[in-house]
Amino acid sequence: MASTPITRSLSRRPLHDFSSFSSSSPTRICRNCKLPRRPFSSAAAVPSSSSPPPRPPASGIAPLSSRQLLSVAGPDAAKFLQGIITQNVVSRMGEPRTDPFYTAFLNATGRVLHDVFIYPVRGAAAAAGDSAAQEGDGFLIEVDAAQMNALMKYIKRYKLRAKVAFRAIDPGEISVWHAWNDNTTPSSTLDNIPPDSSRIVFQDPRAPGLGHRIIQLAGQKPPEIDIERATEDAYTIRRYLHGVPEGQDEILREQALPLESNMEHMNGIDFHKGCYVGQELTIRTKHRGVVRKRILPCAIYDPAKAAPPSLVYDPDYYSESAGSPEALTADMIPAETSIGRSGKRGRSAGKWLRGLGNIGLGLCRLEIMTDVVLPGEQAAATFRDGDEFELEWGEEDNKSGVKVKAFVPEWLRRNLDGQQR
Repeated sequence: MASTPITRSLSRRPLHDFSSFSSSSPTRICRNCKLPRRPFSSAAAVPSSSSPPPRPPASGIAPLSSRQLLSVAGPDAAKFLQGIITQNVVSRMGEPRTDPFYTAFLNATGRVLHDVFIYPVRGAAAAAGDSAAQEGDGFLIEVDAAQMNALMKYIKRYKLRAKVAFRAIDPGEISVWHAWNDNTTPSSTLDNIPPDSSRIVFQDPRAPGLGHRIIQLAGQKPPEIDIERATEDAYTIRRYLHGVPEGQDEILREQALPLESNMEHMNGIDFHKGCYVGQELTIRTKHRGVVRKRILPCAIYDPAKAAPPSLVYDPDYYSESAGSPEALTADMIPAETSIGRSGKRGRSAGKWLRGLGNIGLGLCRLEIMTDVVLPGEQAAATFRDGDEFELEWGEEDNKSGVKVKAFVPEWLRRNLDGQQR
């Protein structure tokens, strides 16, 4: 996997010493459909003006206020997590992992409850604030901040007699950041982030070139990196361009399947590990089923214009169509709006998830919206070059709509091609 030059992974470094650690966004109204706009994420992620944010800088570091950390600590922490997440918490040698990783919590029917990053740490029992857990190694779980209470409630159901304690970490104590560098000439500062006990840094495994996660253990102070400070919107735009969903506004809670969310290709599932909650359907789908729907990056465009040839973020999209009654941006489109064939009726081609500016993510039927050919029985209406798709919503006498085009990221296409060989 390609990597951006920022620092090496922690997979071969010792765990961080954690023993010294101390313990509503406004509703907006779409002027066309007259429906409340769903807030983009947390308050920090809602665009500050009516126009889309600028293009992300080539290199930048952004605080992620939409993410929060949960401490899980105690002698039984590794064993406890092993039974309820899709990744392996132990190494091939049977020892607890020391490297951060991406994974998910599923419900009993194999639907995604939470997509998370997990960071092993030392001395985390003190951070959990429960002396019954005893001093021992533990984990920080990075989750969608809006889902923190739901995650706490879920994992406590499985605690039983396990010697493990939980505590939601206040963002003022530990902060989550994301850094990237797309410049061809790497910054020496990014090359040499010093490994120390004040931060955890590792390459985001979900897609090549997406960047690096930084967990700043010393509160909200940004890491000392000599690159441009960016916004969470910039990070989100980069995620969309890479085709990476995150959080339960995009990986719909108790609806999304992990394979439809591309988790097996984003290094979020270990198909060789033992039993965990939701494993049965996940394994059966992997070995016996065909995944016909996938979360893909999409671009919206004016119905009167030609479809874009490639996936490009256009910060001027809103102003270009500002004189038209169809002056819409992706964040105005209601979540789960059905995607249909332009000018035709029939089976839905997918559904819209979330977006910003002129791009976003949709759950798309591969054989209908893309040129990906799946094994087995063919779809009733397969994709043809020149096919167009649309999103429409609102009351019958006051409909709003745009056209939409799905794109298959190269990293995902390579993985799908490899599966069929």
